[in-house]
Amino acid sequence: MPELPEVETVKAGLAPVMEGQVIARADINRPDLRWPFPDHMADRLTGKRVTGLRRRSKYILADLDSGETLLIHLGMSGRMLISGHMLGDFHHEHPAPAKHDHVVLHMDTGTRITFNDARRFGAMDLMPTATQEDHWLIRDLGPEPLGNAFNETYLIARLHGRNTPIKSALLDQRIVAGLGNIYVCEVLFRAGIHPKRKAGQISAKRVATLVPLIRDVLSEAIAAGGSSLRDYRQADGELGYFQHGFQVYDREGEPCITPECGKKISRIVQSGRSSFFCPQCQR
Repeated sequence: MPELPEVETVKAGLAPVMEGQVIARADINRPDLRWPFPDHMADRLTGKRVTGLRRRSKYILADLDSGETLLIHLGMSGRMLISGHMLGDFHHEHPAPAKHDHVVLHMDTGTRITFNDARRFGAMDLMPTATQEDHWLIRDLGPEPLGNAFNETYLIARLHGRNTPIKSALLDQRIVAGLGNIYVCEVLFRAGIHPKRKAGQISAKRVATLVPLIRDVLSEAIAAGGSSLRDYRQADGELGYFQHGFQVYDREGEPCITPECGKKISRIVQSGRSSFFCPQCQR
């Protein structure tokens, strides 16, 4: 599933063709994805101007001049594909309709934005912009890891006394929004913390080091266009390349990158997810 850097990259790709533009027509080709689409979704989108694009956790939010916000969740395999738009010296022609093109937004500029989702684990919803924080997918989210509300004092307080493994705690969207399996593995390696360590048993000093490391890893991944694993593509169809810089994720059996470590990267399963770590460098 795309994590914060991938969603941020897709949002940045959509901004030039959506912000300030009118949705001339919305084609909704099925009644649902992971959940049913909202009532009269096509009518509520058609003719509306997109006043801005934002990201909250792993969701893209498109504010409309109707006072509603379109929530987009890419799920496991969802892609936002742009066609009919100039990208540098190249013009992306509209492709023929594909089997899994579930929502198509025809912008008044001639650009087409297609939500293609083969596994149908993605989602779209419409909500009042003024009360968006009350939406059931957003209301319990923690602070954004790149925002000011996520700081050393906050994280120390949230992890204090917790008996859950640090890996699980950092994946808890109520504690910090947008982190996923890939980037938590990378952060814990840089911090030298074993993924099975109990969050409440880690000293405040070590917990504090996680905040800048989380920001560094996410910022590097955003700059690299995210990590392309399996289904993820940027909005222009290009691959991200942060996966080429993985230090532990998906490197089971390979040598640790730490000089003179001599150990190989290990993998364990925690709550159904693979955790990759170095048994020598992470304690």
